[in-house]
Amino acid sequence: MTPAPVENLWRPSLLPLWFSIGALWLLHWLPLPLQAALGNAVGWLLAMKPGRRRRIVATNLALCFPEASLATRRRWLRQTFQTSMRAALEHGVLWWGSEARLRRLIRIDNPEAALGDGVRPVIWLAPHFVGLDMGGVRLTMDRQIASIYAPAKDPVTDRFMQRGRSRFFPIALISRGEGIKPALKALKHQLPFYYLPDQDYGRRNAEFVPFFGVPAATVTALPRLAKLTGAQIVPVVTRQLPWGRGYALRFYPPWDDYPSGDVAADVARMNAFIEERIREMPPQYLWLHRRFKTRPAGEPSLYA
Repeated sequence: MTPAPVENLWRPSLLPLWFSIGALWLLHWLPLPLQAALGNAVGWLLAMKPGRRRRIVATNLALCFPEASLATRRRWLRQTFQTSMRAALEHGVLWWGSEARLRRLIRIDNPEAALGDGVRPVIWLAPHFVGLDMGGVRLTMDRQIASIYAPAKDPVTDRFMQRGRSRFFPIALISRGEGIKPALKALKHQLPFYYLPDQDYGRRNAEFVPFFGVPAATVTALPRLAKLTGAQIVPVVTRQLPWGRGYALRFYPPWDDYPSGDVAADVARMNAFIEERIREMPPQYLWLHRRFKTRPAGEPSLYA
């Protein structure tokens, strides 16, 4: 990705973003427990404020956990905003913290499992948990990797996100709009591919398969990439630890018999795996996203 020209970064309309970036820079000097306490406090306030994002989170939790009590879902809603705000404020550490500090704060529990069998190309299936960026940057400290990149809406945030992800080993950042060819090229060159395929991107190249029992438009690129490259799927999840103790990244065993040849079954398997991980830590998933935005033909919106 080519960064925005410098002259485009200093428009008056972008000054509030520069103040936010400055605040993150100041915060990154604080110990992580203090940053975590601040993130929890701000997240609590945001969770109390009525608004569109609060309705989205409440709807997602109600759809996915109908068996949970209303009190439990309200607690998870509050914690969702808290874990998300913690992760947002802690991006300052990612962008300016030393390598030694990041290695202390983001541990890899089983680094020996990173490359699966060590022979075939590797696709790291990385679901949208709040520690996603922390885990991704930590992995770039040990080797060059490739990853999908969704450009930010504003050039300031985009510039710093790219910088933060490319501080260590160079990373092959692939824009979501570039299609599948750059990913195939990266896997051909044996670059581990940090892949995030669990959001709703519409009907194109998607199958409606269950996610917590609700039909969800799910992109089919994971089995397609595995088939075209012979890559193994090695899931990886980064957990946010309580009380500002950092993050823990864990690799899971490579998937056998994947792809199976049945695309719908393969993406349903992906969703089932992600469901299992979400049930282990419900508030750490990206419930702020409208995961069920695209509906089968004739069905009304679930976010009205």
